[in-house]
Amino acid sequence: MTWTLVIHGGAGKLDSEMVSPEQDAGARAGLSRALDAGSKVLADGGDALDAVEAAVRVLEDDPHFNSGRGAVFTHDGTLELDAAIMDGRTRAAGAVAAATATRNPVGLARAILDDGRHVFLAGKGADAFSLERDLPQADADWFATDERRRQFAEFQADGGGFDVDMKYGTVGAVACDTHGHVAAATSTGGVTGKRWGRIGDTPVIGAGTFADDRACAVSCTGSGEFFLRVGVGHEIAARVRLSDESLQVAADAVLAEVKALGGTGGVIVAGPDGDMAWGFNTVGMYRGRASSEGSRTVAIYANEPA
Repeated sequence: MTWTLVIHGGAGKLDSEMVSPEQDAGARAGLSRALDAGSKVLADGGDALDAVEAAVRVLEDDPHFNSGRGAVFTHDGTLELDAAIMDGRTRAAGAVAAATATRNPVGLARAILDDGRHVFLAGKGADAFSLERDLPQADADWFATDERRRQFAEFQADGGGFDVDMKYGTVGAVACDTHGHVAAATSTGGVTGKRWGRIGDTPVIGAGTFADDRACAVSCTGSGEFFLRVGVGHEIAARVRLSDESLQVAADAVLAEVKALGGTGGVIVAGPDGDMAWGFNTVGMYRGRASSEGSRTVAIYANEPA
């Protein structure tokens, strides 16, 4: 039986002027390690759900991306972490918003899924649940990096407005395992300078994260307000399931709708037949994919080979 894995590390204004050689090399290495972690689970016959969690954990620990360690600062100089995970077999899901101390937010989302009583926890309640489950904790010094501090200082010097450049570093993974089941996971620190407890699409089931064995698994990155309005994850899955569109056609059509409303970003998609796709309407998206057939790709810029 075949398996597939697709990951992303965010989309946005990613070109040679925005991405330094060091960032380029570091991000590619991080994506490769995430592919290794998820691929090992799948190659050993493991579940797609475990594979996407494993891949996202690696990216959360990598300061090159905006999730977990390396998360961006809010307007008040704090850190608020969002994540979600979904199992395509049963459509069971777990999501967390505005968590502050769980080292791997995707692990907290997975604990919520496994507990089964709720789908979505936020803020102090999410932090309390994490402690009850004895999940590894970390303080602000773990999450905050010198580069994010520099960016936040620059943000403040520019007047402290919303990050209109939208340099997304959200991370995510989708997979199909050897049993034909799909899963998706996504994690983010949000947008630099976000205020009032703002929550984007990442932890919202059906928007930034969605998985359904009848269609596909989707993880998104982009301007969350627009992805929320379109319901991107569910919309792609619905087109695949109800209109029998291919993953690529469905992804491109929904991203076109996002763009028409004024939003930018990207998606990764995996189907229960082993098909996979990605799409983005920005100049770049940190991305990678691997399969049991031996194919493997890591890329950043739009003009790199598929």
